[in-house]
Amino acid sequence: MRFGTLDWAPALDHPDLLATGVRVALATWAQQAPDAVGQVLVAEIDPGCADTAEMTEAYDLPLEASANCVLVAGRRAGEERIAAAVVRATTRADVNNVVKRLLDVRKASFLPMDRAVADSGMEYGGITPIGLPADHRILLDPAVGTGQAIIGSGLRRSKILLPGEVLAAMPGVEVIEGLAI
Repeated sequence: MRFGTLDWAPALDHPDLLATGVRVALATWAQQAPDAVGQVLVAEIDPGCADTAEMTEAYDLPLEASANCVLVAGRRAGEERIAAAVVRATTRADVNNVVKRLLDVRKASFLPMDRAVADSGMEYGGITPIGLPADHRILLDPAVGTGQAIIGSGLRRSKILLPGEVLAAMPGVEVIEGLAI
């Protein structure tokens, strides 16, 4: 399939373009929902174009099709609580209100880059909600749950394209009204 100037192919047919955790999560999910996972596509990109603005320009992709995934953490009674907030690239996650309230913490902040990379097992610029550790909540803005969504693959050298409805139906995903501002 062609979208923008990229050729997209079934993700599980190209395991070399997926981070290990992403590949394992997709293979596991495929056992329960093969039709859904069959709609998850991957395309190789220049790692220097992994950031959303560069990618959309380099590959003639609509910015509104991209979704960004950020890892956010907070503490409550000595317990760290982590969530992935997934919002369209044309918006930003409401970390200070919505995410903070959902995590039930006093202060929520973005995980530092080195910590996000280490915890996720993914490369910075490729972090995706697919394949995150089980204790990470996955919060998805409803706008990401409709239409095509371009997300990370866990690697900087590729991106995943899937219907937002498939992403919203992924195990563990919580669709949260008002997540994006």
